[in-house]
Amino acid sequence: MENAVTISVDALGGDKGPEVVLPGVEAALEQDHELEILLCGPADVVEPFAQNHERCTAVPCTEEVLMGEHPARAVRKKKDSSLVVGCRLVREGKAQGFFSAGSTGACLAAGTIIIGRIKGIIRPALCTILPMPKRPVVMCDVGANADCKPEYLVQFAQMADIFAEQVLEWKDPRIALLNIGSEDAKGSEFAQECHDLLKQKVPHFVGNGEGTDIAAGTFDIFVTDGFTGNVCIKTIEGTAGALFNALKGVFKSNIATMLAAVLVKSRLKALKKTVSSDTYGGAPLLGVKGACIVGHGASNETAIKNGILTASKTVRLHVSDLIAQTIDQDV
Repeated sequence: MENAVTISVDALGGDKGPEVVLPGVEAALEQDHELEILLCGPADVVEPFAQNHERCTAVPCTEEVLMGEHPARAVRKKKDSSLVVGCRLVREGKAQGFFSAGSTGACLAAGTIIIGRIKGIIRPALCTILPMPKRPVVMCDVGANADCKPEYLVQFAQMADIFAEQVLEWKDPRIALLNIGSEDAKGSEFAQECHDLLKQKVPHFVGNGEGTDIAAGTFDIFVTDGFTGNVCIKTIEGTAGALFNALKGVFKSNIATMLAAVLVKSRLKALKKTVSSDTYGGAPLLGVKGACIVGHGASNETAIKNGILTASKTVRLHVSDLIAQTIDQDV
């Protein structure tokens, strides 16, 4: 496995843009000494940074894709935006992977339109790693494809299987279809068709999994359509945030609870870190040529660093090549 890898990075991505992206890039370069960065963004942002950091090359851009813009339209119109240029560098072979914490829709559009799909892939899918108290859980798709056919979910499962085995180093991950019951005949007609096809085509498929199984760690990978997956992960994120805020309020309510907070503070910090999405830094868009990692808009510098490192690891492990070699093109 070769060590040198080049990742293009969108310097304007995320709610805080260069304020967190630049420190994140710096941290990634410090941790991975074989990493090269092509930093895309305004000249006055990327050039001074590149001059002061070895293994970082500035790629000046004159446009920016904003969060509120129509994704596909912005990608087609703003050809010199940091997001589009970053993806184009992958297509041209100047970078092997791309990272952005910018507009998710624009990243999906640029990844599919500019970087391009692997031959045989019907639809690329967004695959996320959900940190949980027991162990992380992978879910695919979580937003790239709101309307799906059963054959799409077969490829989603196959791609997520490869990602989990290679990048997360999980042996024989257990794959479940996210459904409203564990019995084979549960769910809508669509869910039942998906179950039957997954059972035929995916060796690691073990059956249906319910929402309560996600945090419990009953299965390693959940496969679903992008609409359901997106609603699911946002519900989990919102619930986790609300619970931690509620706990904060409880501990601040009186002297006794404040003293109790001092005693459990380190444990709570460890728990919060365990369930933090910053650990992996982003969700891979599986099914495109090369690595394309989409970070959360609210990413901090730790998340940016880890997203870039996830991109480099995905490249080094040849995940795209393995998908191209093993994907079932007969679904």
